[in-house]
Amino acid sequence: MFSDPVKNLKQFGLRENMIVADLGAGTGFYSIAAAKMVPNGKVYSIEIQKDYINTIRNKAAELNLENLECLWGNLEEKGGSKIKDEIADAVIISNILFQIEHKDRLVEEAKRILKKGGMALLIDWEKESSFNVGLGNLLSKEEAIEIFKNKGFKFDREIDAGEHHYGIILIKEK
Repeated sequence: MFSDPVKNLKQFGLRENMIVADLGAGTGFYSIAAAKMVPNGKVYSIEIQKDYINTIRNKAAELNLENLECLWGNLEEKGGSKIKDEIADAVIISNILFQIEHKDRLVEEAKRILKKGGMALLIDWEKESSFNVGLGNLLSKEEAIEIFKNKGFKFDREIDAGEHHYGIILIKEK
């Protein structure tokens, strides 16, 4: 079974008035689910592929999700999300870490936009999964945690993210 955004976000603990950023939103599975869970908050959906941004906008319009804002951005650049410093309560980084060349820059961008004590949900492919053939530069859960720790995050807990994925929650310390 693949990773279920609603199940994963419930384990993450989003609350109705949070500001959330979905970094590397793809076609918006997490963004749409998060927008439904934070009806009095805001979800920023950041994606580099403009076609995906249009897909997310159309889905949000269909569902009357007025708390979802789509932004084009390059997450490997400082300020690339186009979100203000320390504005987000939570960030979602799902199935993109393995695609990013400069993983540390993505983590730095997540840290920049998160408030102190803010939460990061990292979902990615298990390095040892039989499904990962040709998926690129996969990191183990331990390697991913180490990158986040080196950038000022502390490990909080794991979540059950499905058979082929790991899920970890990290907290911005400083």
